[in-house]
Amino acid sequence: MASERNGRWGQAMKVPGLAALNQGGNASVISVSCGGAGNCAAGGYYGFYTNNDNSGRGFVVSERNGAWGTAIEVPGLAALNQGGGAAVESVSCGAAGNCAAVGTYVYGGNYLQGFVVSEQNGVWGQAIEVPGLGALNKGGNADNSSVSCAPAGGCAAGGYYTDGTGHYQGFVAVERNGAWGKAIEVPGLGALNKGGMAGISSVSCASPRNCAAGGYYTTDRPGVTQGFVAIERDGRWGTAISVPGLAALNTGRYADVLSVSCGSPGNCAAGGYYTDRSGHRQGFVAVERNGRWGTAIQVPGLRALNKGGHAQVTSVSCPPAGDCAAGGYYSESRGHFQAFVVSQAG
Repeated sequence: MASERNGRWGQAMKVPGLAALNQGGNASVISVSCGGAGNCAAGGYYGFYTNNDNSGRGFVVSERNGAWGTAIEVPGLAALNQGGGAAVESVSCGAAGNCAAVGTYVYGGNYLQGFVVSEQNGVWGQAIEVPGLGALNKGGNADNSSVSCAPAGGCAAGGYYTDGTGHYQGFVAVERNGAWGKAIEVPGLGALNKGGMAGISSVSCASPRNCAAGGYYTTDRPGVTQGFVAIERDGRWGTAISVPGLAALNTGRYADVLSVSCGSPGNCAAGGYYTDRSGHRQGFVAVERNGRWGTAIQVPGLRALNKGGHAQVTSVSCPPAGDCAAGGYYSESRGHFQAFVVSQAG
């Protein structure tokens, strides 16, 4: 872990207590979120030997008033994780000591299921299967990959599941007043997802009952994927739409929304990648203003950097005050990967 205080980054340190858990010798922090200055949470996975098999476990760790506590296995996750593989994939804190974490565990052999766990007033509760996801996940392969909690309370989570025909579909689930509601298929995504492969990559909540989600789906052209966005307004999820203009950019075969961020209700940004006619992967951004998504554009200046033909936006962040920033990577002419940042102004 590494923390910034008053604009200065401190020294990186090992996650307290994680070495004691990590008997399998393989651990990682996957996600971190801060609900206030000096009050954050992080999650990921560690390896644990059971009957000489290296099994994954999910962990969380919390920071209070600038001091990181001891990492713990997610409470209740071991009881769910009968198949021996689990991880926290996303953490979000709406306020100090009030966070949520989501991820995936293995049950009944090699079947995957999504879980959620909430922290209230500094205490982590018991992990539970995402309500309603079991009924959707008839194919036995689900993943809860992203969560976002609004500063004033309320969270949303999303990922994918497999239906009875073996097709992958995207879902969202919402938390209200400390209780998680039932997962639902993203409205309208099934109509877009003619190729049977869809999922949510990112969710973001600007305020309670006002969130956005983004991800991917496959078209009726075999092997072609496109990016989509869906908006929740006043507690109701609208119909998923293809990111405006992305199909025109995606003259190759693959596109995906990897990150979404909302600074205020109806004002968000999304970023990800598409492939051009040469098969090169390029990064894009798209902006929602006053509830309407604008046309996706290639990240200005990124093509000139991306001589190696492999670039994408991996993260977008929009503060409440307006304007956004995005970051990701590209490959240079020697094939080496480099990082980039880009800012929105006005």
